[in-house]
Amino acid sequence: MLGSRPFVARALQVRQLPWPGSRSHQFYSTTASRGLRSRRWQRTAFGAALTVGACGYTVYNYDTAYLVAASVYRSSVAANVTCQVAWDYYRNFPELPAEGSVSEDERRAIQDQRSKVHVRAAEKVKRALMKNGGVYIKLGQHISAMQYVLPMEWCQTMQMLQDRNTASSLDEIGQVIALDTGKTVDELFSVFDAEPIGVASLAQVHRAVLRETGEEVAVKVQHPMVRTYSDIDIATVSVMFEFIHSVFPDFKFMWLSAEMKGSLPRELDFCNDKINAEQVQWNFAQHADIPLTVPRMIQATERVLIMEYVNGRRCDDLAYLRQHNIDPSQVSREIGRVFAEMTYVQGFLHCDPHPGNLFVRPRAQGSASHGYNFDLVLLDHGLYRQLPSQFRYEYAEMWYALMWGDQAQIKHWSRKLSGTDLYQLFSVILTGHNWSTIETKSLGSTSAAEFNLDALTQQQPDLFQNITEVLASVPPVLLLVLKTNDLLRMVDQRLFADQPPAVQHHAQLRTWLRISHYCLIAIRDARAAEISHRPAAVPLARVYRLVLNRLGFWFSDTALSVYKALLVVQDMFVRWQALFRRSTIA
Repeated sequence: MLGSRPFVARALQVRQLPWPGSRSHQFYSTTASRGLRSRRWQRTAFGAALTVGACGYTVYNYDTAYLVAASVYRSSVAANVTCQVAWDYYRNFPELPAEGSVSEDERRAIQDQRSKVHVRAAEKVKRALMKNGGVYIKLGQHISAMQYVLPMEWCQTMQMLQDRNTASSLDEIGQVIALDTGKTVDELFSVFDAEPIGVASLAQVHRAVLRETGEEVAVKVQHPMVRTYSDIDIATVSVMFEFIHSVFPDFKFMWLSAEMKGSLPRELDFCNDKINAEQVQWNFAQHADIPLTVPRMIQATERVLIMEYVNGRRCDDLAYLRQHNIDPSQVSREIGRVFAEMTYVQGFLHCDPHPGNLFVRPRAQGSASHGYNFDLVLLDHGLYRQLPSQFRYEYAEMWYALMWGDQAQIKHWSRKLSGTDLYQLFSVILTGHNWSTIETKSLGSTSAAEFNLDALTQQQPDLFQNITEVLASVPPVLLLVLKTNDLLRMVDQRLFADQPPAVQHHAQLRTWLRISHYCLIAIRDARAAEISHRPAAVPLARVYRLVLNRLGFWFSDTALSVYKALLVVQDMFVRWQALFRRSTIA
């Protein structure tokens, strides 16, 4: 019988069970049923205990559970938009054909398609960044400042992130203040405005009055969850960039996540703001002719900063400047002087000079030693870089070579700074002008051609691949200097937005001349230091070389001053012409 049921037989032999229908089987079945029911109850009890335990742990450790869930959600938002954007580019982004290989209409259609993909992708990323907030907003702000590196569609889409951030509630702000200072808002302040006067990606600022002294102050308070999420957010951004790089090998912007990883911890500790602000005050204490004001720092903890309250408005608010009879060209010039002094002379550079961090405060003409009717107020001192003296010298030599169109020197100093042979592209990134302008020595002249990224992309289809190669090769400190340059260019463009084109162009020329002046100072000082430390057989020979170095600087700088004066006269003439045309039309 068993032979006719080989499978059943083997099963019974192995498990040693009685054949169905026997008494022993009936007994076994009853016993087995009881055992099965018992095991089911055990499993149910175990599952219930596990569920109750998990719920209890979640309730007891609510913050940890919430953090894990929120981190998973934020990471999923980033991963989702990364996949969507990568797929959109993979499926819908056409290659730009070589010049002459297609008709002009077809080329325009392809360019339109590429632009639409850029806009669509940038909008998706912007929405994801705004949804996550915090570190992600900071990433968007970095992107918006890279106008001469990334497609314009991306930069323009991300620019709104410079100002539009979500405020934390007053209760949340009060909790942060109490935890960090050990005192409540009411204990510290007699007045504390519920509405913030400014909201940034990492913090917000409230006007208040100190209870002890009655002094009006500004209180910068970090958003409560920024520090909590910062590590996971930075890790997610790094993974996101790695994924994009795996899909698009030419994408080499991992340096951006690396820079955020290095910069963010410093920005999240407001004690650094206080130290940096005091250093800047000391650096400019001897420059009474520069109308720079840094708010006095009163108290700082990691997440709360109390400082002097300074009235003013953004430096690019042209209506406000006109209302107080402040000349935008003077504002532009003094902003340029401040940052040139930082870059080439002091070597301590504020690396986030967007218009929200540069305020203008009106004051009575002649009421200050600098003689202007305004002060420049420099805010947000969390992100600075110390520029090594050797870097400042090489950077100054590079800029001076660019101003004079000296291709041999440009190639030499570009190799020193960028570590690549792409000196033409590096020059374009630095100056924001086409290579033809630099090559013809027109950077500091009225014949300079405007930079056109689209035209350059048509001429060099592998442009962005080369840009990423350059940016992946340069030292990290230069990346922040480039970002600072782009932000200052943006400020200049906004300050002269309502001026005639000739005046706008002259303003840019004065920027080049101002840079040249400070480059000459940096080169003069570096060469003087080298002469002083070089052994000299005859002591007078060293003095002779120092005098020649000083005279060379004086002659070159005098020529720049004469040219600047000429541009001022031309500007006056152009403005008079514009006023005359308006009055004639009226």
